[in-house]
Amino acid sequence: MKQILKLSLNWRLGLCSAVCTGLMWASGSTAAAEGDYPTKPVSIIVAYAPGGQGDTFARLVSERLTSVYKQTVLVDNKPGVSGTVGTRLAVKARNDGYTLFLGQTGEIAVNRVLMKDLGYDPVKDMIPVVLIGNAPLVLLAPVDAPYNSLSELLQQARAKPGEFSYASVGAGTPGHLAAVALSVGAKLNMVHVPYKGVGPLMADLMGNRIQMFFSSASAAVPQIKGGKLKALAVTTPQRMTSLPQVPTVAEVAIPGFSYSLWGGLFAPADTPTAVVQSLNKEVNAILASPDIRARFEADNLSVPRNTPAEFAEYVRNEAVKFEKLVKDANLKAE
Repeated sequence: MKQILKLSLNWRLGLCSAVCTGLMWASGSTAAAEGDYPTKPVSIIVAYAPGGQGDTFARLVSERLTSVYKQTVLVDNKPGVSGTVGTRLAVKARNDGYTLFLGQTGEIAVNRVLMKDLGYDPVKDMIPVVLIGNAPLVLLAPVDAPYNSLSELLQQARAKPGEFSYASVGAGTPGHLAAVALSVGAKLNMVHVPYKGVGPLMADLMGNRIQMFFSSASAAVPQIKGGKLKALAVTTPQRMTSLPQVPTVAEVAIPGFSYSLWGGLFAPADTPTAVVQSLNKEVNAILASPDIRARFEADNLSVPRNTPAEFAEYVRNEAVKFEKLVKDANLKAE
């Protein structure tokens, strides 16, 4: 009996030692992996084709991170279904920091309330790593329109309920939702005219066949300075440095009005904290460099330095804002 007990005790001690050693090894290797991150190529998924704002953000960051980390950081474009194809791939990727996501307003905050049965919730299933840029929208009108300010536009729209039209490049896009927010906030009854591309939309706007459009600043400024369209307002809380004479919607009509096109880096849920912190630190350093700041300011992009926690709070606030807007406007999920 004593011999049996001795063998049993030795077996248990041996098992404990093996388990503890295994746990220590696993913990040590995980810490080493996080501390040495990255040890292999990293990919950044973009949910749209090359050429858009999100793709520009991703390529800028990937080029600089490749130099910083001494590992290749690639941009992987996965377009389709309003950004849901790429977002789904990112959500389901391994949470080891080697597959990241360039998420924007639509993919993160809008699709979740305007599209049915996504199978994921980007606000819950992704970790906000760092906000890269935030771009204002500009309310454009035809040059020969009979209104020269936002106040005058609102008067015209109220005088012609159901006749005043606004354009967008598709339901659920930032320009569409900014117009919906204006309509709800100012109690307007306007007609939404969606287009498949900016080119035909701009042609109709210049031809006074539609009355207004919330455009990205990068597309709007050349048309304004070329005298082809006029700007009535911007959608951010502050005025744009390149259009200082153009007031904000919040100044003129709806206090607190704030709608923009933002983009940032995200990682799958449960990605190691050390990896998230490393990426946040390096991307913030990239954005603080003089050449990048000058480039962003020329494109009317704000570059707010932010921690993962601050970006996460910003994303939550955006999600709540769009949930309320969809409810208030009675927009239906597709």
